[in-house]
Amino acid sequence: MLPAPPTLIDIGINLAHDSYDRDREEVLGRAHAAGVAQLIVTGSCGPSTRKAIELARAHPARLFATAGVHPHHATDLTADLLAELAELARAPEVVAIGECGLDYFRNFSPQAAQQSALHRQLDLAARIGKPVFLHQRDAHSDFLAILREHRPTLAGGVAHCFTSGTHELHSYLELGLAIGITGWICDERRGAHLLSLMPRIPGDRLLVETDGPYLLPRDLKPRPASRRNEPQYLPHIAAVIARARGETLESLARSSTAAARNLFNLPPTPDELRA
Repeated sequence: MLPAPPTLIDIGINLAHDSYDRDREEVLGRAHAAGVAQLIVTGSCGPSTRKAIELARAHPARLFATAGVHPHHATDLTADLLAELAELARAPEVVAIGECGLDYFRNFSPQAAQQSALHRQLDLAARIGKPVFLHQRDAHSDFLAILREHRPTLAGGVAHCFTSGTHELHSYLELGLAIGITGWICDERRGAHLLSLMPRIPGDRLLVETDGPYLLPRDLKPRPASRRNEPQYLPHIAAVIARARGETLESLARSSTAAARNLFNLPPTPDELRA
């Protein structure tokens, strides 16, 4: 009998995305078979937050949710939606506020609206005492300034889908943030620089994620027929990270799982409780 795969937690999966509508349960089955024991479903707007919570309630202790508004949707963060998020975020299935942050690469919302939405969601996270699930692209200076302002009141957070360089990494580590690494590290065109940064991240602050359906690892062999990413590929991403750090996949799985459970206050899985 083959040994069981190491236990991993996918801390960022957009499972509410419509690309999963036709086979969401099969996706979860493949994830479980691959050793991905728990998943945090990302809320990035009102509808996806509601769907993320619905999915988490349908799969207790296996799926969890975040509640928030991505910077692309910053102009949607009305007073009414913020009040709804404040209520939703108190649900036990919700383990973080976000995905929130700044994205000046796309600028789908005006930068001033993005900054306002980030301030308001960081205030919300502080009020309810849950960590933040953070997004930043091409906005490091403003992002860092806002985070520094709020950091003393926050219960922690993760720089989700980290793709930047040494300076940004050190800035986030100095703020006590965890770092989320995706399949971007598997992209030889734009992610190779991340390999040398992996040993610099403390093991108790290194988290792994797919960000599916986005960021399918480019180095999968054989190449999947679909470009949709899904959690069954998380062990591949984790193995690339582990090699870059000079440790085993099993060691990385233990530390990243412990780090995720510590940051997001996740319970054991039903399987672990039965063991």
